Amino acid sequence: MPSVVCLVRATLKIFVAGAVLAGATLGSASAQDWPSRFITVVVPFGPGSGSDIISRIIGTKASEVLGQQMVVENVPGGGGMTGTNRVAKAAPDGYQVAFGSVDAYAQSLSIHKNVPYDPVADFSPVALAVEQPLILVVRNEVPVSNLKEFVAHLKANHQKMQFGSAGVGGAPHLACSQLLNAVGVTVTHVPYRSSAAGLQDLMAGHIDFYCPIAVGAMRLIETGKMKALAILTEERSPLIPNLPTAKEQGVNVADGYYWMGYFLPKGAPEVAVNKLNHAINVALETPSVQESLRKVVTTPVSRERRSPAYLKGFVQSEIKKWAATVKASGITPQ
Repeated sequence: MPSVVCLVRATLKIFVAGAVLAGATLGSASAQDWPSRFITVVVPFGPGSGSDIISRIIGTKASEVLGQQMVVENVPGGGGMTGTNRVAKAAPDGYQVAFGSVDAYAQSLSIHKNVPYDPVADFSPVALAVEQPLILVVRNEVPVSNLKEFVAHLKANHQKMQFGSAGVGGAPHLACSQLLNAVGVTVTHVPYRSSAAGLQDLMAGHIDFYCPIAVGAMRLIETGKMKALAILTEERSPLIPNLPTAKEQGVNVADGYYWMGYFLPKGAPEVAVNKLNHAINVALETPSVQESLRKVVTTPVSRERRSPAYLKGFVQSEIKKWAATVKASGITPQ
């Protein structure tokens, strides 16, 4: 007869095997039920920022599609890296998603020596969502009315001029830097804690020009508080069609779009990636969402650019593109 010890061991093996099987079945069922509770959308910038506003516009409709609330949590700091890193280190269950952007996912690797995450390896890409154009604005007292006149003014006065941005290595800093590199002059850079602070100093005459995301400056341009000279994209924007591109005016710069998209932590359930991608696509094709985005000078990317596979390849290409721009601009990683 088998010993009591042997019987106990056999019973334990059956129990453990059953528990593992039950756990796997439960985990699979749980994943298939995603989402069964609210989803936290981590916006790595402060309340009222462009990223915050846009994530809420898209999230309202996407929540309806998912049947669960997408709750925005602002986690600012480190030029977008603090909030992005939180999602990179989160449990891969599909309930924390990053609303990522070009600075945190592409430009950061060339600007900072110690980025705490890998923008490609540490995430499951979900969908590229929207683009916003970067533009060139100058204070009203600068005696120019177009980019050609501004370039001539720059060449004659660059040693005593200054330009602003919302921080070293951010999209506005790099946009102005590549513009200056194309012109062949050096101008003193003045970093600010926010775009609003920089634009305020521009109006006060403390700096001469800025390359902001368009949404942050449009009201100020429309009310005559500063002048817009060029849009820094390949083509004119249908949202501001009267603003010519830099290339039209003889200055060759890289495509100056500030893009945003959704990322889950690496290893997130495929069902979560697919359902979230579907909800975002439905939201971006909803007329009321499109109208709200137009009001903040934001354009949904085309449907074929919204797949997880496209976003993965796009981030890789953006990392290479901005590395070349940073190198040409002479910015030293910090």
